[in-house]
Amino acid sequence: MSHSNICYSKLLAVTSVALLGLITFLPGKTRPADFPRESAVVKAVKNVSPAVVNISSEYEVIKRSNPFFDFGLDPFFESFFKDFFEPDYQRRYKRNSLGSGVIIDGNRGYILTNEHVIARSAKITVALRDEREFEAELVGAAPDFDLAVLRIHSKQPLPAIPMGNSDDLMIGETVIAIGNPFGFSNTVTTGVISALNRSIQAENRTYREFIQTDASINPGNSGGPLLNINGKLIGINTAIYSKAQGIGFAIPINKAKRVVDDLIKYGEVHIPWLGLSVQDLDPRLSQYLDIRESKGVLISDVIEQSPAQKAGLRPGDVITALGKRRVSSKETYHAIIKDFAAGDVIPVAVWRDNRTHTVEVRSRTFPEDLADDLAYKSLGVRVQEISVAARLRFRIAAKHGVMVAELRPGCYLGRIGARPGDVIRKINELVVKTLDDFKRAVIKYRQKGSAVLLIQRGNQQYYVTIKTEA
Repeated sequence: MSHSNICYSKLLAVTSVALLGLITFLPGKTRPADFPRESAVVKAVKNVSPAVVNISSEYEVIKRSNPFFDFGLDPFFESFFKDFFEPDYQRRYKRNSLGSGVIIDGNRGYILTNEHVIARSAKITVALRDEREFEAELVGAAPDFDLAVLRIHSKQPLPAIPMGNSDDLMIGETVIAIGNPFGFSNTVTTGVISALNRSIQAENRTYREFIQTDASINPGNSGGPLLNINGKLIGINTAIYSKAQGIGFAIPINKAKRVVDDLIKYGEVHIPWLGLSVQDLDPRLSQYLDIRESKGVLISDVIEQSPAQKAGLRPGDVITALGKRRVSSKETYHAIIKDFAAGDVIPVAVWRDNRTHTVEVRSRTFPEDLADDLAYKSLGVRVQEISVAARLRFRIAAKHGVMVAELRPGCYLGRIGARPGDVIRKINELVVKTLDDFKRAVIKYRQKGSAVLLIQRGNQQYYVTIKTEA
């Protein structure tokens, strides 16, 4: 092709484009319609955003300062002072934590968030998207589930989020994570459900049945809602897994509902009580008892007049499932029990006489009148109120607490030197002032596997970590 022909072709192409553009804007002609920009995600965010709040919490940090350690002496003294002396040498300073939450009841002002967002807080402030701020009260917290319920008081009803269903989630379906990390504005990320029923280990706790998503979840939107494409709440975002990169986790809302109900009613989660003790199966035990079922937990003890006994369960039975979930170990047994509420009728599948039986057990809360026996079995102590005579006899300086009256022979506390007259001031994070406080703490932590006790003798206090034996 000659040079002149090439130039002519280019001129013809440019002229054609110009003419098409001119025709487009001639009178009577319209431009093609734009694609709709208000997608399902945009609609969901627009509807739900007013119910997503910012939570800022202020808490005090106490750092021990050992004068001997500060001068560069043997680090052994740091441990020695921590265990055996009252912390007279302390530095105190304040820190702030930021996270998100979601209003689940606009009429009563209830807000759901993560427990780690408000842990140890002395003051909690909630900021709404319309720039109103409220000081919130803590209704209850459940560290084992990483959930907490707050309450704010407003003269007008607050916007609340519509509840969804997390039992019918599908891998691959679109999800939306919303947070309010800085107040007055929301952050939004989208993704899909990557997996269901995930278990993760964080801070010596195992969290089970989490939703895994590739929507970005960070400390700022931790505690905020995870939505389905219709804008309904299906989970509470949680940023407790520090190693997660490109992975987000959320607590299924159906699991959270049961926890929320208990927190609002009682201020804590009531774990259902069946009245039985279990232990892991091992091949030698199975052979000795002629048990052919290889998976499950063995019932080692059943308390008289307990729900388990009334339902017909007995020592030697092997529990293989609770409801629709398989039981493979003592750990999974206790984890599954937590997902039921006290008062629920729990279907228990047991292996007995070379076949499987299903027994329905109506659970209940742990009876307070059994707390003394539980403490003797698990902690190895019997306690009593501090009387005037006991104060004089044992030279008790503690103003509050319960006094150790008896130690079970061979128990850990006795082996490390605890003795009658010592005063228990605290169990884990619960302060013990009265016998009722002690009983509540023993019942609450009965499935923990370990407990940290603050014990006082004279003017000295020391912390002891023990494994519970119940």
